[in-house]
Amino acid sequence: MTIVFATNNNHKLREIKSILGNSFTLISMSDLNINEDIPENEPLLEGNALVKARYIHNVTGMNVFADDTGLEIDFLKGLPGVHSARFAGENKDSAANIEKVLSLLGKTENRKARFRTVIALILENKEYLFEGIVNGNILSEKRGTEGFGYDPVFIPSGKIQTFAEMNLSEKNTISHRARAFEKLREFLNQYQLSNNKELF
Repeated sequence: MTIVFATNNNHKLREIKSILGNSFTLISMSDLNINEDIPENEPLLEGNALVKARYIHNVTGMNVFADDTGLEIDFLKGLPGVHSARFAGENKDSAANIEKVLSLLGKTENRKARFRTVIALILENKEYLFEGIVNGNILSEKRGTEGFGYDPVFIPSGKIQTFAEMNLSEKNTISHRARAFEKLREFLNQYQLSNNKELF
């Protein structure tokens, strides 16, 4: 199956290819020479994912999925949430985003947080949504060099390493994105089986 992943984020592309495996051929926006920054102005993760998927579907006519992820921190009443990538400004500076989060949290003992990923799939002109959640806590300082975004300060519940200290295969067994994309993978596999055909 060939399907467009509505992203130009190489970190995401690498991560999702390892989750979906060899049953699917992923095409990114850059593979299709689509380089514009699709506006993400919706108030919910679901809305942003759908906006991106619909945009690429309208341009290409191909089957497509898009995702949006937010870090939701209890003490900050769900912030940064849908604004996670641009929390410290429009340039999507991960280091600045982390510093802003740590500054707002200060020395509070309540550091509960969760990562939530929503995937919007447009398959043969029908829309579907999938969600993945992982709970954890925010550290007071960064640890690790793998991953991206808020990974260096997020420890999943029951673990002693941050996402940035885990290798990709370990992260992909428990992450929010992995959980959402596993649901997508299972759905696509079942769709192909039930329709007895390959999707192109």
